Amino acid sequence: MSFRSFLGPAPATCDPAVETLERIDCGRYVREKVRYSVGPETRVSAYVCVPHGLAGPVPAVFCHHQHASRFDLGKSEVVGLAGDPDQAYAHELAERGFVTIAPDAIGFEERNWSPDGAGNVTWFELSTRLVRGETLLATCLHDISVALDHLTTRPEVDASRIGFLGHSYGGRMALWAPAHDPRIIASVSNCGCIPFRHSYTHDTGIQAEFVVPGFAARHDLEDVVAAFGRTALLISAGAADKWSRGAEELFAGVRRSLGDRAELALHDTGHVFTAAMRERAYRFLADRLAAR
Repeated sequence: MSFRSFLGPAPATCDPAVETLERIDCGRYVREKVRYSVGPETRVSAYVCVPHGLAGPVPAVFCHHQHASRFDLGKSEVVGLAGDPDQAYAHELAERGFVTIAPDAIGFEERNWSPDGAGNVTWFELSTRLVRGETLLATCLHDISVALDHLTTRPEVDASRIGFLGHSYGGRMALWAPAHDPRIIASVSNCGCIPFRHSYTHDTGIQAEFVVPGFAARHDLEDVVAAFGRTALLISAGAADKWSRGAEELFAGVRRSLGDRAELALHDTGHVFTAAMRERAYRFLADRLAAR
């Protein structure tokens, strides 16, 4: 049975009606802030970083922000405007010649509707969908695909070379998004590969976005990755990171479906995205997104 059958109905689509709100020269690239519709009543803001001096279309990477219970942060952290400098991978990839896109996930930064803009609204977003037979994950995956729709229509982007990179929450989405959208041909999951079967503990639990009723009764992340088309996957994990629990076991499982398109980088770290870990991730993306 396909994992899609557990997600419930897909969100409604509409004309994205993209508008550019600002353009800032950041030295090696221009950072645009764009806004577009992901549904009839929902508009999302994202940063798009475009390197200077492109000779033609280049690879692009969707950069998914972390969770860290920082609901006031999202896209701004991955482009280096706020938060942890080690999370500024959309900025670093743009400096290396990739076009990058970094939207806010639902419930984060500009999509956080709590009174102080920092409260946890994701359990509300989940529960109101579940009672209607929907899932929050279906919305999250739909939103990613709409962002890719924008990327692949841009003249600077080679639509045949699309990657995905995320840490923590973003690392989890790096395992689901390529199964949902085959345009992603290289994906890096950093410190977010814990399978469902290792998540039934008080120190981890299940994140709201990944509550998919009935799925884990007979399935797990290996079954999600098995739905990848031609995508290559790097599982980047911290040996002392609880959100990387089961990394080697998961890798062994996904190798059965991906073969040498799957790689594992096990680091002697906790729940972090160090310079060395990022360098390994960037090399993987550069190699797997290289022109053939």
